[in-house]
Amino acid sequence: MLNWYKDLQLNERRAFWSCFGGWSLDAFDVQVYSFTIPTLIAIWGISNAQAGQLGTVTLLLSALGGWITGLLSDRYGRVRMLQITIFVFAVFTFLSGFAQNFGQLFACRALQGLGFGGEWAAGSVLIGEMIRSEYRGRAVGTVQSGFSVGWGAAAIVYTIIFSLLPAEQAWRVLFWIGILPAGLVFYIRRFVDEPAIFNQAKRQETSLAKNLFLIFSPEFLPTTLKAVLLTTGVQGGYYAVATWLPTYLKTTRHLSIFNTGAYLFVIITGAFVGFIIAAYLADYIGRRRTFFVFAVCAAVMVFAYMFLPINDHLMLVLGFPLGAFANGAFAPMGPVLSELFPTRIRATAQGFAYNAGRAIGALFPLLVGILSARLPLGQAIGLFTIFSYALLIIGCIIIPETKGRELLA
Repeated sequence: MLNWYKDLQLNERRAFWSCFGGWSLDAFDVQVYSFTIPTLIAIWGISNAQAGQLGTVTLLLSALGGWITGLLSDRYGRVRMLQITIFVFAVFTFLSGFAQNFGQLFACRALQGLGFGGEWAAGSVLIGEMIRSEYRGRAVGTVQSGFSVGWGAAAIVYTIIFSLLPAEQAWRVLFWIGILPAGLVFYIRRFVDEPAIFNQAKRQETSLAKNLFLIFSPEFLPTTLKAVLLTTGVQGGYYAVATWLPTYLKTTRHLSIFNTGAYLFVIITGAFVGFIIAAYLADYIGRRRTFFVFAVCAAVMVFAYMFLPINDHLMLVLGFPLGAFANGAFAPMGPVLSELFPTRIRATAQGFAYNAGRAIGALFPLLVGILSARLPLGQAIGLFTIFSYALLIIGCIIIPETKGRELLA
């Protein structure tokens, strides 16, 4: 199964590990917030709707950050922008730990989102362009499994810190640890080069303004809209679950901190396995079929998790496939977006499409928080998640199959 990795050249491997590290650390910094929600509600007295706003603002600003970063990556390079965005999200995660009220944390979360969205835009294009077509699905999908590694690290650190420190201090320490990803910048700066296809395209460089609107031209607009629908379906479902699941386990299922961490560890382990399986399937059965299988299965698992009267033991067991299908649906996303657009606008288009979907999907955590005032939290999560996966199914039907496609110049 690892023969494809052994066949990678040195520059491909370096890009692989820099993006894998970026995804892992990005996930750690973003997911620590979901673990602090119950504590912030208890200490600051914020409502579920306000907690949803803190989750949503990061995702909304990440959409802007992703679009801007994609645009700048087409002009100044994928590697340079990857360094900048990693530094930005690390610094503002760290500063979140010093917030004294809702407004200050809101501002830090918003600015963190600029780096969070930008890191995916630069990194996904970098790895997509660096890896040859026959391995692209496996390589890019495996890189995205780094998100589950970072999520798992956040769950482990959360369990340890909240077990050792009072909650009033523990949530701040959790954010302060988020400065660590900044160290990855030094590795990327020294060892990772720009993809050859990007350097060639630089000779036909267009203006920033032209690139900004070219993705909305008659030539590319239909593809852009289809890509946005696809990314909305994947991300809306994921963020509705990921943002609120720790709170659901603790406040609705009444699990302890240790048990909440254990349940999440099962889900996160499933997420890692799902990423890997989907990455391989994307190269074997195609990107569209992989999206469809994972969307249907994820919707079924969410329905069982949130609507059926299952006991805690069965919920633990079902957590593995829930994590696998909800996260595995992301694996074909990087290859598809890289293969849909030409090099001269790839980062701009990919950054916009992915992050426009994230901006729309970002509304789901907020809407879950609002709806939970009228419905049980589990039902609110389930309704928005299943609706989101229905969008993904529509998107994977209308998007063209790109398996094996060479990147457009």
